[in-house]
Amino acid sequence: MQQIAVIGAGTMGNGIAHVFAQNGYKVNLVDIAQASLDKGVATITKNLDRMISKEVIDDAKKEATLSNITTYTNLKEGVSDTDLVVEAATENLDIKLKIFKDLDEICKAETILATNTSSISITQIGAATNRPEKVIGMHFMNPVPIMKLVEIIRGYNTSDEVTETIMGLSKKLGKTPTEVNDYPGFVANRILMPMINESIESLYNGVAGVEEIDTVMKLGMAHPMGPLQLADFIGLDVCLSILNVMYDGFKNPKYAPCPLLVNMVMADKLGVKSGEGFYDYSESRKAENVSAQFK
Repeated sequence: MQQIAVIGAGTMGNGIAHVFAQNGYKVNLVDIAQASLDKGVATITKNLDRMISKEVIDDAKKEATLSNITTYTNLKEGVSDTDLVVEAATENLDIKLKIFKDLDEICKAETILATNTSSISITQIGAATNRPEKVIGMHFMNPVPIMKLVEIIRGYNTSDEVTETIMGLSKKLGKTPTEVNDYPGFVANRILMPMINESIESLYNGVAGVEEIDTVMKLGMAHPMGPLQLADFIGLDVCLSILNVMYDGFKNPKYAPCPLLVNMVMADKLGVKSGEGFYDYSESRKAENVSAQFK
């Protein structure tokens, strides 16, 4: 397995492409927008420069990594001769089903189709293809070049052979793969998102302020980042989407998103990427200033 395609050049997609390319794989980075591809490659270059400054890699490794990446705006050209496709598009079911239906028609019969979804059913995605046994989840963590975990999710029809292949491949990337079964939210978000949602509920109900909630969890529970800061980092729209998937999947009110989260997403207060969430990022990308509405 040498030729990889990554669908989507956003935060997760360019991170996944970076990791594969740095480990010697040829990567086709595919996105419908050339501007997104340019931004993705610029991000990879910036992250490689940061690694050089920390003496993790040298200039030769940077150039080798970048030379392993080819960009495409045409899906068929980008995936037709690949051994593995990793989809990292928007966390939207309809978009993913369309992509996988197209991939199934374009890719070689032996190509494995993986998705970086953080909550959507692998079984449902696989059912959109004629190769459900070759569809699997590869849920990388953000930031991909740094975080070691890859949550490997096997759908109802995913074969043992494909699971073993992807587990082994993840180890070759220097990651720690953990196999889980296909239920809403998998493991990572099934545990994380209710904690984030409960933190938002605590703020919404006036139990404590933004900094106080984050301080309790950082100093009391040894979390490296407070849950409200983490929600801003993930994106409040992404958090809402994952909670809705779990609420729809389990029909359990404990997964129902807090009204404050719903309102913030409707108001486009999405966290770091929009410049404001629970914290104000207009002057710094660090969570140093609480948003005015929560002071």
